[in-house]
Amino acid sequence: MSADELVDKAGSIRAGEELNLDALKQHLEPILGINVSALKVSQFPGGHSNLTYLLSSGDEQWVLRRPPFGSKVKSAHDMSREYKILSALKNVYSYGPAPIHFCNDHSVLGSDFYLMNYIEGLVIRREYPSNLNLSPDQIRQQLLNFFDVLGDLHSVNLKEAGLDNFGKPTGYVRRQVEGWSRRWENAVTPDTVNCDNTIKWLNDNMPFESEKASVIHNDYKLDNVIFDAEDPLQVIGVLDWEMSTVGDPLMDLGCTLGYWVQTSDPDFFREARTMPSDIEGAPRRVEIINRFQERTGLSVEHFPFYFCFGLFRLCVIGQQIYYRYYHGHTKDQRFAGFLEKAHVLQKMCEMIIAGKITD
Repeated sequence: MSADELVDKAGSIRAGEELNLDALKQHLEPILGINVSALKVSQFPGGHSNLTYLLSSGDEQWVLRRPPFGSKVKSAHDMSREYKILSALKNVYSYGPAPIHFCNDHSVLGSDFYLMNYIEGLVIRREYPSNLNLSPDQIRQQLLNFFDVLGDLHSVNLKEAGLDNFGKPTGYVRRQVEGWSRRWENAVTPDTVNCDNTIKWLNDNMPFESEKASVIHNDYKLDNVIFDAEDPLQVIGVLDWEMSTVGDPLMDLGCTLGYWVQTSDPDFFREARTMPSDIEGAPRRVEIINRFQERTGLSVEHFPFYFCFGLFRLCVIGQQIYYRYYHGHTKDQRFAGFLEKAHVLQKMCEMIIAGKITD
């Protein structure tokens, strides 16, 4: 299998998510310094939040990011924040895309957007690529590398990156629990699940914050990472920085583990997985948190809290997406299924609270 066949491809633009190509050309030509009359736009698959497009003109390629159409939650789609953190990380963290241009002129596309360089490579989505012929040992190493790159982010020197005054690390855990609880309340629809017990448990079982504040990604998962198509064990890019901030790295780990389904999990959770973390060779959650503790020195004693929070946060995000579909703000049929996902994630939270899921 050639490396080119493993590369993530952009395709046709989903209905309702088209860009004003004429306005975009007019805006970009003086910025890029080239003739963009032949500019073409395609859209990357996946992505339920900010939208990602591939722009191409001749041999040149760029990536454009903009908020979803009809978004209810402005803070979760802050393009300027995403652009700022990528600019800060450019010289201290080699995995972030290089930002090129930020635009807050809504006459162009109707919202803020920004442009960054295109990183060509392999993206792993819900199913593990059938044409990626890795052994279980290689898959294990690939996925451990994935977590090590997250650890590298947590090791970035905040002052060196100019992010020592970015975010509010003190009180971060409490603010996250309270903030996501409010977001849940604001996104509830008549047909959704009841999360009152989970919200109460998270408030009652909140641990002391870790002593370390770091840059955190806040949505670190396999389809937000680019692997080298020539050497697929190696990560070469990390995408989707819309929720990144400075905070507690244990919360960041918990958010990632909210996606991490393993073979011992209940069938209803495995069937709803969004990435192939239960493939043969994949490390289990307990291995991941122990490796994290060894590398960082941070205690993972309160792992059930961080895992439950990660699941609840995904439940809220899914409900926010479903809210847009329920109220007709998007025509994307993928969003209809997020109601069932909210039920699945809440059920997992209840099992953790009851002590039925411990690893």
